[in-house]
Amino acid sequence: MRASTRNKRKWIIIGMVCLLLFGHEAPLVNADGTSDAYHYSYWGEAVPAPAAYEATAIITGRKLNTDAFKEPSDLHVTADERVFLLDSGNGRIIEMDRNFKLVRVIDSFEREGQPDHFNNPRGLYVTDKGHLLVADSDNQRVVHLDELGQLVNIVAEPQSDLLRADFQFKPIRVVMDKGERIYVMAEGVFDGFMEFNADGTFSSFIGANRVQVDPVEYLWKRFATREQRSQMVMFTPTEFTNLDMDEEGFIYATSGDRGKDPIKKLNAQGTDILRREGYQPPQGDMMYTTETGPSRLIDVDVGDSDMYSVLDANTGRVFTYNGDGYLLHIFGGIGNRQGQFNTPVALERAGERILVLDKALGEITVFQTTEYGRTLHDAVRSYYNGDEDKSSLLFAKAAEMNANLEYAYAGIGKALLRQKEYADSAQYFKRSMERLGYSKAFLLFRKELMREHFSWMMSGLFLAVGSLVTVMIVRRQKRRTTNAGVK
Repeated sequence: MRASTRNKRKWIIIGMVCLLLFGHEAPLVNADGTSDAYHYSYWGEAVPAPAAYEATAIITGRKLNTDAFKEPSDLHVTADERVFLLDSGNGRIIEMDRNFKLVRVIDSFEREGQPDHFNNPRGLYVTDKGHLLVADSDNQRVVHLDELGQLVNIVAEPQSDLLRADFQFKPIRVVMDKGERIYVMAEGVFDGFMEFNADGTFSSFIGANRVQVDPVEYLWKRFATREQRSQMVMFTPTEFTNLDMDEEGFIYATSGDRGKDPIKKLNAQGTDILRREGYQPPQGDMMYTTETGPSRLIDVDVGDSDMYSVLDANTGRVFTYNGDGYLLHIFGGIGNRQGQFNTPVALERAGERILVLDKALGEITVFQTTEYGRTLHDAVRSYYNGDEDKSSLLFAKAAEMNANLEYAYAGIGKALLRQKEYADSAQYFKRSMERLGYSKAFLLFRKELMREHFSWMMSGLFLAVGSLVTVMIVRRQKRRTTNAGVK
């Protein structure tokens, strides 16, 4: 068993030697939009990075032999990689297969024997059964269709004492969990997402953002007159900008305001349980210009192994994080080249591809992972699935491609920690600036060291004590003998 462990360590060391000898230097890059791919170091500085994705195709209405997309607003990709596009300006849903071939167009449905149409729909969700939920915004309703496009239910104006008397229901985004509960992001609602039961009745709000209060403004309000207070800005929670649901039913949500936590993961009680253990909290760009301003996250997509990606409307960039909150890679941008956008509004993952929807241009840009992106994703998946040997080798390979990827060294450290190789683990954590991991590995290494050497250490201690006692006894006897001779 120990020999097998030594072999594992040997291959990891060989991989890291390859990194030092043959590592490739990435081109210089900045975080101000001059390049698509870069990364942030432990110190929050933009550093060179290879591209994790590359644009391979653009999908338009003309390529599908249909009318041009008119202000499309949402995308959804199913487990078998069927693509659903919400063509809002044309009031229709377009379904494509995994190769982006047209399957069908849904522009109406039958209701009480009469055709009914969408009016500026802005949100789309497809369940595992193939049911479609459409946030039909200007009709002030959520339309639930089955896999054949037949009407199942309509969630219209909700009735509740929790709602204002003048409340107008205008859904923007929608998702459904496995219990068929519907969660709606509605315009002008600051209390979180609206939760509806399976029969369409309103239940409650979930996951409201906390109010962001300016201390100076708050203090001024305390001393202002009623007339002055009426003219001041109200303290209201930030609205969500989008949501997605993972396989376990957790809701991932983004807020447009940078605030404290622009990305959240909500459990059934609406509590934020997103892990933020990376070098910086997940929030998009760390550095930005006065022209672009901070990131404004408008969409989130959850993939496998707890990886998730968010879309920044200000810069057109896509940021991908692992489940612990470590930044994996960045790509995209605002511009005229392929792989850049004019007005990005939605993103979806389709296997190893990412699709980004551009509202102004009416097109979908398809991105495919590069070798670097696939290697990094496979490393994260291997670690997530408990395969420490494979993840260690893949993280070493990723670090060979990108020497600035400090997270890769942390990944190797975590894998070695699971293998109980505490000394080596501590060294990799130290290299990655992962303080918590280093402290844990060093503590376990010290305990292991004590256990391994406890017997001889105690034997040596007893021997030293015994020797000391013996010397003291001998010296005392000599003293007594000397004193007796003098007398």
